Amino acid sequence: MKQTSLCLPNSSKRTRKREFLESMERVVPWGDLVSLIEPYAPESGRRGQQPFAVEAMLRIHFMQQWFNLSDPAMEEALHDVPVFRDFAGLTNWADALPSESSILRFRHLLERHKLAEQILATVNGLLSAKGLLLKSGTVVDATLIAAPSSTKNRDGGRDPEMHQSKKGQQWYFGMKAHIGVDAESGLVHTVQGTAGNVNDVVQANSLLHGEETVVFTDAGYQGADKRPDATPGVTWHVAMRPGKRRALDPENSPADALLDKIERLKAGVRAKVEHPFRVIKRQFGHVKVRYRGLKKNTAQLKTLFALSNLWMVRQKVQALGG
Repeated sequence: MKQTSLCLPNSSKRTRKREFLESMERVVPWGDLVSLIEPYAPESGRRGQQPFAVEAMLRIHFMQQWFNLSDPAMEEALHDVPVFRDFAGLTNWADALPSESSILRFRHLLERHKLAEQILATVNGLLSAKGLLLKSGTVVDATLIAAPSSTKNRDGGRDPEMHQSKKGQQWYFGMKAHIGVDAESGLVHTVQGTAGNVNDVVQANSLLHGEETVVFTDAGYQGADKRPDATPGVTWHVAMRPGKRRALDPENSPADALLDKIERLKAGVRAKVEHPFRVIKRQFGHVKVRYRGLKKNTAQLKTLFALSNLWMVRQKVQALGG
């Protein structure tokens, strides 16, 4: 019996994956990012398998972040999903596709030369030039990223760089993503990764870019302005502690009513820091660390937040013609 081929022509159906990738195609500054990475990429002409184009590998790396795919899963997706191959520029079915080892080596190249941080800076430079990232105010916050707590692995132990942390009445094991966010646009400008047990206030001043005049935080950052690394001239608007806030009586006390109104206004500004967390966790599916060690996972977080910035302003960037 004659076997039928599984090489089907690309469908014209407007799937969510296709629409998402077409949207990101228009807003990612591919030329700038490729120019950033190319000086570190292996040169062609050497013996053995020739390296894939930097732009193709960068597109594959970004698809891993957007769709929460491991290296083996990304290799399989390139074979199974035509729209992924199209986005990577690997449209010829006869051409070789990157293996999981090639995908891994590209990620290691980015980690080795600390290019994730430069990717975030390049994206933010573009957004600043378009007037979408202002510098007068910052909101700082942190979120827990879970890590596997099981010891059923090759090393027989949990990741020693992760740690337990208690939030409310619940214990969590993993790391923290600390971010500094533009108070006007909600775009991330600074990212730090620590073990889960590091107190938020310890990282507070490292999340400032140095040009802001005001900072908004929740009650967990009490005393940030008095720490040795505090930046002079910055006004900190820290939320009132929950117990003290509940003790207010705005209906019967004009002073309490004013304090309650101020707290509501501060909360409205602080809410913008939740948007990038929602994007990486809900839109991109990053709810658990993928690698062992803080260095690798922090590098991934910086890439994720760079991509979340582009996702959050995609319509504005397209409207501005870039």
